[in-house]
Amino acid sequence: MNIIICGAGRVGFTIAKQLSEQGHSITVIDQSSDDIQKIDESLDVKAIVGKATYPSILEKANASESDMIIAVTRNDEINMVICQIAFSVFNIPKKIARIRSQDYLNPKFTTVYNKENLPIDVIISPELEIAKSIQRKLEAPGALDSVPFANNKIRLLEILINDNCNLINIKLNELTKKHPNLDANIIGVIRGDKFLIPKKNDDIQKNDKIYVIINSSQMSQTLEAFGHNEKISKKILIVGGGNIGFNLAKNLEESLDATRVKIVEKDKGRSEFLANELNNTIIINGDALDEEVLIEANLEEAETVLALTNDDEDNLMVSVLVEKFAKDDKKIDDKRTMALINKPNYSLLQNSLKIDDLIDPRMNTVSSILKHIHKGTIETAYTILNGEYEVIEAEIIETSELINKELKNSNLPEEIRIGAVLREDKVIIPRSNFVFQKDDRVVFLAKKDSISVVENIFRISSI
Repeated sequence: MNIIICGAGRVGFTIAKQLSEQGHSITVIDQSSDDIQKIDESLDVKAIVGKATYPSILEKANASESDMIIAVTRNDEINMVICQIAFSVFNIPKKIARIRSQDYLNPKFTTVYNKENLPIDVIISPELEIAKSIQRKLEAPGALDSVPFANNKIRLLEILINDNCNLINIKLNELTKKHPNLDANIIGVIRGDKFLIPKKNDDIQKNDKIYVIINSSQMSQTLEAFGHNEKISKKILIVGGGNIGFNLAKNLEESLDATRVKIVEKDKGRSEFLANELNNTIIINGDALDEEVLIEANLEEAETVLALTNDDEDNLMVSVLVEKFAKDDKKIDDKRTMALINKPNYSLLQNSLKIDDLIDPRMNTVSSILKHIHKGTIETAYTILNGEYEVIEAEIIETSELINKELKNSNLPEEIRIGAVLREDKVIIPRSNFVFQKDDRVVFLAKKDSISVVENIFRISSI
């Protein structure tokens, strides 16, 4: 595909890198000559300095021959105008825009996004996506991540193997004997700095991070089997009442009735907004770096603390303060801490600061965009290891070469691992003699180098 990416920030750079490595023809446009120079030196893409709202610049990017435009500049209005010009002047078939402002995302005004008004085909909202991602993690205590597939019938869990797991040193082909009623399939393992696609004679080791595809109805049983008995947090403290904190609190109010949420917000006007918009959330106006404010927020009672301000350093410092409180009071040593971090180098501090989870908004946005780029019947795509691998959901249609083939005879590359299949309403963990059928929804792991093979297998037609 010929794809134009407008915006060469972290998200634009990451999307350009992944899509160019998958064989797409990529052009990146940005006003910053420094960002464009970095892209030009690092990636095999065409890079143009200029305003993507100028038709002449889009013409220079060969917009009339493009299949898609992705507008991820830092400005919502610029992203909207880019899509308008891409449609009106160049008739680009698919237009994706990143939009942050909650006012633009208000359901009352969604009618504005159509061909007659603002021709945006897909709107990506990082703050909404991150809030949903955090909520999924809260609903799967003990998992580092939890991602739904196949109408939430199937889930991907990322789990850290610690001392509590009694499956350490057990070979994968023996797991079924130990847990015969569990629909679970380990599709990937991070061991040290390596990613492994495990074979049936491989075992599980302490400190492994495993990616396991499961039947969603068995989430708590699966986590328990891998040594995690943590309970869903009933008392949550959110530091930062911006769009992410606000949307998360709103989602929790609607989905987890028994959960008590508090938000600490520094800005008085924003605090008043939160108090008016949220029903069952306690709002505390103050600076969370002030220990007295944390005491007022009853930090010792909170089971999970989420640092979600717009400032990476503040989020790290809040986590440090939580750790300090934990040392002073042994009762709160089991707190779960999560921090929003935009600067990738700060991830090196996670272990030393004892933060349970770092939230990277970039990869949430990238995953949201990727699922709209793949060809064929691919419904959902979730990136792991900075895009080296993707977990994908796709439907088998009558033109697929997998129909009526046994898994063992499907000739799938080694870099593709089938995790689970949804057939009608039944979740199946496929064995070697499993036969694919039309309308099966398949969830699988694929290395980025194999994406073109995946798209061909799940192609829309044989043409």
